[in-house]
Parts: sequence; C-alpha cells; structure tokens
Amino acid sequence: MGKFFKGLACSGAWTCFDEFNRIELEVLSVVAQQVLTITRAKAAKVQTFMFEGVEIPIKMTCNVFITMNPGYAGRTELPDNLKALFRDVAMMVPDYAMIAEIMLYSYGYLDARALARKLVQTYRLCSEQLSSQDHYDYGMRAVMSVLRAAGNLKRTFATAPEDVLMLRAINDVNLPKFLDQDVPLFNGILSDLFPGRFLLLPCPLTTTAMSSHNVTYLLQGGMQ
Repeated sequence: MGKFFKGLACSGAWTCFDEFNRIELEVLSVVAQQVLTITRAKAAKVQTFMFEGVEIPIKMTCNVFITMNPGYAGRTELPDNLKALFRDVAMMVPDYAMIAEIMLYSYGYLDARALARKLVQTYRLCSEQLSSQDHYDYGMRAVMSVLRAAGNLKRTFATAPEDVLMLRAINDVNLPKFLDQDVPLFNGILSDLFPGRFLLLPCPLTTTAMSSHNVTYLLQGGMQ
C-alpha cells in the first residue's frame, strides 16, 4: 500500500478503493496513517513531503475515495482516525426492477418489465420467508447473476417461453445455495410467481448437449 500511495501522490491521480472495509483492521490502521500524511501535505501546500522515511514530490490533484457497505457480513468497521479523513456521501438504494428490465430488454426479452418485477419480488419474498444465513445474498450482485443466466438462456433458446427461461435462471442460480429446509419455501415462492410453469428435468437448460425433444418436454411440462 505504501508504494501505491507514493505513486498516487507523485502522479496527482485519483483512486477509489471499492468495498474498503473488507480490509483487515490492522491494515486499515496503517492505511489511515498513510492517508493522513498525504492529507497534511496537501493542506500545507508543500512541493515535497516525507512519506515513510522518503522525501517525495506531491501534486495537489491527488485524492483518495472509498466505497463501503457498513454492517454487511464479513466487513470491518472503520477505525475513528480513518473515518475522520473522509466525508460521508449517502447513496440511494438502486431500483432493481428498472435495472433488470433494461438488461432483459438488451438480451432480447419482450416481456422484460413483468419478468423484472417477478425477479425482484422473488428475492423480496426469499428475504422475508427463508432462514437467515451468511451466504444468502438477495442484493444487486444476486440480481445480476440471474440476469446474466437469463441472457445466456435467451441466446441459446430464442423461441422458448420467456417466463420459463427466467424461471430456469432463477432456479439455477439460487437453488444450489439454499439449505434443505429452505428449498420447499423457495419452490413455493416460484410456483406462486410462475403459476403453471414446471421444470421437470434436473439438468440445466444451458447444457448444449440436450436434445431438442428434451428441451420441448421441459418447456411444455405441466402446460398440457
């Protein structure tokens, strides 16, 4: 980190550390002292300053930004001396449904708005009804995983019913991470949001070796 900050100060560049509070507390304390040294040099408007025992030049345009998820699982609280070096900027929760709708349209889905709402509703119900586990994630990262899977399915099976493709994407991305006691609840949520649609074959739709007969059977299962 010391070499990084030296280059930052000399070049006058900006940098943004994403999810900064994933760094261990011991390392954060060292980073706080390094950032403080650069901040004091900028405040004094000096041409050179001492950084870790070496005199280096500094350009006033250099700056450090950080992003973090306070209270999120696996994250560390920032020490007070580091918090004092940064100014808080509040961030709004993104509109998951709008983001999903736009991405689904870009993948070629015609019923993107309704499917996006079902995707968001699925995660909302899962967060309310399923057990609380550290590895369960219902945020934007999980939504993006489902959208990418749905896009791949749409490219592979362009003529298949879109709600079945979305159902398969949600199922494939989420089912492997759920505990046994949560699987029936998850299946119940999907059956409520996608009534009359069933996935009868255990193999995922993304398997290119599946025969056209099996694909047709899977998509039409439960629809007779």
